[in-house]
Amino acid sequence: MPQNSLLKYLTFTFLLLFTSLFAIGQVYKISGKVLSASENHAIPYATVVVYNNSKEIIGGGSTNESGFFKIQTEEVGSYIDLSFIGFEKQRINTGFDNQYELNLGTIKLKSTTQQLGEFEVQAEKSTTEFKLDKRVFNVGQDISSTGMSAMELLNNVPSVRVNIEGQISLRGNTGVQILINGKPSVLADEGGNALGTLTSDMIEKIEVITNPSAKYDAEGSSGIINIVLKKEEKKGLNGSISVNTGIPDNHSLGLSLNKRTNNFNLFTQMGVGYRSLPRFEENINRNISSNREISSDGTSYRNETFYNLTLGTDYYINDLNVITLSGNFAYEIEDQPSEYLFTDQDPENNSYAQWIRTENTSATNPKYQYDLQYKKEFKNSEDHTLLFSAQGNFFGKDLDSEFQNKTLVGSTQDAKQKSNSTFSQADYLFKLDYTNPITDHITLETGGQYTLNNVENDFEVSNFNGSEFVIDSNFTNNFDFNQRVLGVYTTSSFEKGLWGLMLGLRIEHTLLDTYLEQGDSTNHQNYTNLFPSIHSSYKISELFSIQAGYSRRIYRPRLWDLNPFLTIRNNFNIRTGNPQLLPEFSDSYEIGGIFIFPKVSLNASVYRLNTTQIIERVSRVENEIVYTSPYNIGTKESTGIEINAKANISNKISVSGDFNYGSFKRKGNFANQDFDFQANQWNARTITKIKLPQQLDLEFTLNYQSVVRNFQGHTIDYAHFDLGARKKFWGGKGVLNFAIRDLFASRIRQTIVRQGDNRLFSFSQRGTFLTLGFSYGFGKGEAMTYSGRRR
Repeated sequence: MPQNSLLKYLTFTFLLLFTSLFAIGQVYKISGKVLSASENHAIPYATVVVYNNSKEIIGGGSTNESGFFKIQTEEVGSYIDLSFIGFEKQRINTGFDNQYELNLGTIKLKSTTQQLGEFEVQAEKSTTEFKLDKRVFNVGQDISSTGMSAMELLNNVPSVRVNIEGQISLRGNTGVQILINGKPSVLADEGGNALGTLTSDMIEKIEVITNPSAKYDAEGSSGIINIVLKKEEKKGLNGSISVNTGIPDNHSLGLSLNKRTNNFNLFTQMGVGYRSLPRFEENINRNISSNREISSDGTSYRNETFYNLTLGTDYYINDLNVITLSGNFAYEIEDQPSEYLFTDQDPENNSYAQWIRTENTSATNPKYQYDLQYKKEFKNSEDHTLLFSAQGNFFGKDLDSEFQNKTLVGSTQDAKQKSNSTFSQADYLFKLDYTNPITDHITLETGGQYTLNNVENDFEVSNFNGSEFVIDSNFTNNFDFNQRVLGVYTTSSFEKGLWGLMLGLRIEHTLLDTYLEQGDSTNHQNYTNLFPSIHSSYKISELFSIQAGYSRRIYRPRLWDLNPFLTIRNNFNIRTGNPQLLPEFSDSYEIGGIFIFPKVSLNASVYRLNTTQIIERVSRVENEIVYTSPYNIGTKESTGIEINAKANISNKISVSGDFNYGSFKRKGNFANQDFDFQANQWNARTITKIKLPQQLDLEFTLNYQSVVRNFQGHTIDYAHFDLGARKKFWGGKGVLNFAIRDLFASRIRQTIVRQGDNRLFSFSQRGTFLTLGFSYGFGKGEAMTYSGRRR
C-alpha cells in the first residue's frame, strides 16, 4: 500500500477510535466524603471500590486530601466498599432511583485500634530487591506511595531521577527506554504527559535494568525501565490538560485522555506549541607558525511550530489475550535564522578581512508512527506469555537554506550560496518473545527481532555567479543508507531462595549498504556477531543484596556518523560523516550492591568496559579550514565506580545524589600519528527537594562535569544550577510549575583541539531558560506537563 494511502487509512481508523471514546454508554456518578469517626478528620487517599449485582468491580478510585471522592461508572453500582489502613472496611448499598448522580454525603470510618489496647497496624511497605539482570521496586501500600503519579513514584526508585520538568534519567544518564508491561507504548513517551494517566495504585512494580541481558536488543543504551501494571486497572475516563509558556519562547497546549472499560482501553494525546532555541557560538582557528587567526562568533536560532496527535486502543479479547493498536502523527515547521561575524587577522588584531555571514533556513518535518501488538498469556501461569509486535516509523524533512556574505573590512568576501536537502527515513521493527516458567525455579525465554532502516538524502549546493545560482558539483550528491538486522536469542534462568543465575546468548546478523550517487561510491558490510550474557544475584540480608553481570554490546554508526554531507553554515569549520565507519563492540562487566535502610538507600557499582573499534572524531586543518570526521581508532579500556544515594532527612526534606568516576586508557594510531593516551573524568549531581506548607514543593539541582580529555585536546569543566517550584491545587488535580534551567548561564561547552601548528577553540552557550506551566487532571489522571517532542 502506498505511504499516502496507508497514512490516510491509519488516520481514518484512529479518528474513528477517537470519536468512539465518548460513545460507550451512559455514565453514572457517585460522590461523598470520608471522615474518621473518632476525630472527625478527613481521611485522604482512602480506597473506594464500586461493585455491580454480580459482585464484579465496575469502578473505583481514592479520596483526595480533603476526603472527597467522585467515581464514574458505566453501569449502575450495587454497593461500594471504603477502606484505609488502620480503619474498618465499610460497605454501603447504592440506589440511583432513575437518576445518574448519587451523593452519599459524609461517611465515617471506625479505627481498628479502638478498645484493643496496645495494637500495631503494619502496612505493606514498598521494597527494592535484586532479580538477576534487574532491580525490582515493588510498590506497596505505605503512605509515601499512596496517591502518587507514575512520575513521582519513579523518583522513589533507587538510581532513577525525575526532575521537576518530568525528564527521566538512570544513573545520571538520559535517553532511557521506558516500557509498559515489557513493551514499548506511546503512554511511555517522555515527550508528552501520557504517564500522568497512571497512578501508584495501578502499578505493581517497576523494573530497572542497567546492564541488559541477551533478551534485549544488543544496541547500546542508557538502560531500561519497565513499569508493570496491576491486572485490575482503573476504569473510567482519565486525562489531563496543560498550558505552558517560557522565556525564550516555549509555549504549548496539550490534552491527554484515557478511557478504560471492561474490554477496551482507549487513549489519545494531542498538542500544539511554539519554541525558540537560541545558541551563541564562537570558533577560533589560530596558526602558531603564520600568526594568522580566523574567528567567528554569533547567535543561531531554531524556531519550531509543532503539532502532535496520538491515538490508540488496547482491546482485551479475554483474560488471556490483548491486542494494542496505536499511532502518532507529528508535524514541525522550522525557521533557523543566524548571523555570524567572521574576522581574519594577526595576533596584534590587524584585520586582513572582516565580513558578516547571514543564514535563513526553513524546513518542514512530517512524522508518523504506528504500532500493532498482540500478547497472549497461558492458563498455567501469568508469566507464561507470547508477545508479538510490529512497529513502523517515518520521518521526512525538506530543508532550504540561503547564505550571504557582506564585507565590512579588507578584501572582498561577498558571496551568495544556497542549499537544499530532501531527507526521508523509514524504520520497521518486527519482534516475537516467548517466556515459559518450566518449574517454580527455572524459566526459559526465546525470541527474535528483525529491523529495517531505510534512508534517502539528496543534498544540493548552489553558488550565485552574479546573475543566477549554479549548482556546485563538489558539494552536491545523493546518499542512500539501508540497514537490516536479524537477531535471535535464548536465555535460561534459575532462582531459588536467596540466589539466582541467568545465562543468555543472542545472535545478530547485520547487512549495511550505503551508496553515494556522484562517484558511484558504495559501502557494503555483512557481519554476524554473538552477544553472550551472564547475570547473578544474591540476597545477603533484608538490608543488603549484591548483583553481578556481564554482557557484550554493539554500537552501530548512526546515519549522521556515516553521511558524508557537510554543512556550509560555517565554511571554516566543517563537520562530515564517514561512510566507511565500522561498529564499536563492548564487553561490559559490573558488580554492585544495594543497601536499603528506613530513611537512606544506597546503590554502588564497580564496572569495567572494554571497547574495540572505538569511534573518535578527528579534526584536521587544510588551508585554514577545519574538517572534523569520525574514524575507527584502536581500543579503549574503562574502569569506574558509580554511586547513587537518597536520604529522607525529614518528612519535608530529601536529598539525592549521583557520582560517577572513571579512568580510561586509549590505544591506537591513525594517519601515522600515535593516539595512545590515558585520562580520567568524573561527574556529580545533587537534588534537594523541600516540601513547604500549602502543597508547595521546591527543588534545587546542582550538576558538575569535570574536564574531558581526548587525544587531540580537551573539553573544559563546567557546573550549572537548576531550580524549580511546584504548587498543587484541589487535592493534586491542579498543578502550577515554575522552573529555571541553568540559572547562572554557566552550562558552557568549551573545547580546545591541538592539530599540528593549529590551535582550535570552540565555545557554545544556550543561556538561561524559564518555564511556567499549569495543568489539570481529571478522573484518575494526574496533572502533568506537556512539552512536545524533539527529534
